[in-house]
Amino acid sequence: MRPVEALLTVLRQEGVDRVFGNPGTTELPFLDALVDAHDIEYVLGVHEGSVVAMADGYARATGRTAFVSLHVAAGLANGLVGLLNASRSRTPLVVTAGQQDRRHLVQDPMLSGDLVGLAGAAVKAAFDVQHAHDLPVLLRRAFRLARQPPAGPVFLSLPMDLLAEDTDVDLPARVTLPEPGAATGVDAAVELLAKATRPAIVAGDGVGRDGAVGSLVTVAEALGATTYHQPMSDGLNFPTAHPLHVGTLPPVNTEIRSLLAPHDVVFIAGCHAFMPHHYSPGPAVPRSSRIVQLDDDPAEVGRNFGVEAALVGGIRATLDALADRLRPHPSGRETETAARARAVADRTAADRARTDAEAVAAYGGAPLDPLAAVHAVASGLPEDAVVVEQAITAGPLLRTVLRQTRPRSFVHTLGGGLGSGTGMAVGARLGDPSRPVVAVLGDGSTMFGLQGLWNAAHDRVPVTYVVLNNGEYRTLKDTLDSWQSNATRAGSYPGLDLVHPRLDFTRAAAFFGIEAVRVTDAAELAATVAKAAHRDTPLLIDVPVTGHRTGGRA
Repeated sequence: MRPVEALLTVLRQEGVDRVFGNPGTTELPFLDALVDAHDIEYVLGVHEGSVVAMADGYARATGRTAFVSLHVAAGLANGLVGLLNASRSRTPLVVTAGQQDRRHLVQDPMLSGDLVGLAGAAVKAAFDVQHAHDLPVLLRRAFRLARQPPAGPVFLSLPMDLLAEDTDVDLPARVTLPEPGAATGVDAAVELLAKATRPAIVAGDGVGRDGAVGSLVTVAEALGATTYHQPMSDGLNFPTAHPLHVGTLPPVNTEIRSLLAPHDVVFIAGCHAFMPHHYSPGPAVPRSSRIVQLDDDPAEVGRNFGVEAALVGGIRATLDALADRLRPHPSGRETETAARARAVADRTAADRARTDAEAVAAYGGAPLDPLAAVHAVASGLPEDAVVVEQAITAGPLLRTVLRQTRPRSFVHTLGGGLGSGTGMAVGARLGDPSRPVVAVLGDGSTMFGLQGLWNAAHDRVPVTYVVLNNGEYRTLKDTLDSWQSNATRAGSYPGLDLVHPRLDFTRAAAFFGIEAVRVTDAAELAATVAKAAHRDTPLLIDVPVTGHRTGGRA
């Protein structure tokens, strides 16, 4: 078969039913081949940032590797933010970009560039395909590497004339790798965990990626363990409505250490080294705690702190093995475990009631208090909704009021590249049309990814966008305030305001053909979000909010 036919065959065998792309001249041989490939849909994006973000959301929703087609050096450069996000979030993508025709590449033609060099720092691996017979082999390798722990994006540079060659290439058979089994060392981990008197669990994103949420719940309940989400978690790794879930760890080592210090044993499952954001001295893990760590990536275990029981293997398989061993409690421990679980549940219930009461008390007029706004969103969510969150200031508040139970109900990106939320929400809904998708975005994040709204409108993808519009880069102001002790500069924030002119996202939505409303009442916001379950077209809700919390906490 010809090279381009081999490409399509590999895509089909790898379960690819959509190509996310923005085309140019160097991708024309591929586009021409897609004309007769009726089983593979080309999803056009009008900017590479939204293209990669859509593929990221789609891969997470389907559990399959997504395929992306970018255009030469410039298109690849536009997509780099999304590739950095996918690398940090360990999303499996295979990404190609068309290279200029090799027959005049030595002349440095327009659009050409060092694609592999450009992609190298943002992806797991990069291949420069120079021979037609290498294409099928490298495609197979790319899909395998994208899924292999630690998962991530893999890039291939494809010269346009190579895809157009009328030459016969061999297609190697697809190899299905076995699911990773349980780690060795389970006995040592069980001994530590079973004897713990104040156990804690940190639920990392590897748990959600491996479909192991239920398995971790079983382990937590067997231990009566206080359970946290990892800092800035990308997904739902433990039900946030569960009585043992006490919240998300902050991305600061000193604060993590303070929260974990009361626990004699800490079980860290599928967590990439805690991902601190702001610097603070010392390790995240308290020296007084004994650590059990589980990951499917051997490089992760013991990477930043000492570990007493190291578990390297399939996360779900290992959690199942731990659960089987821990469920029959050692003699005399059932009463102690139940009492510990009740104490955590009582504290959690009190904390949630206090937060909810504080939010409801802030249900005032416009602009809304940010806690009141996110509480209204959470209150209105349809039961099976997927929340895509990229609201830098309000996002942490949203996590305190979300009560989710179903896996894959929360989507975020650890990469930190702004603008992904609009496209990622489209990809999430395309990947699972049975679930309503609500994207909660900051105004700054929305500005970085407006092109994703085009896809929502063009493809009639019924995403409900909630834009929390505070007219400023609030998180930077808060951070700057924490660094400054000079009161005379209070209120002076060069370059951090978006109020002149004030951004009107209803007009931005109208430009793309999306219905939009501005909501200034918390009850109305909850009611509008609730309708997401029944929409068949996208909606944008512009919500004016204050910067500082009006209810007391900043």
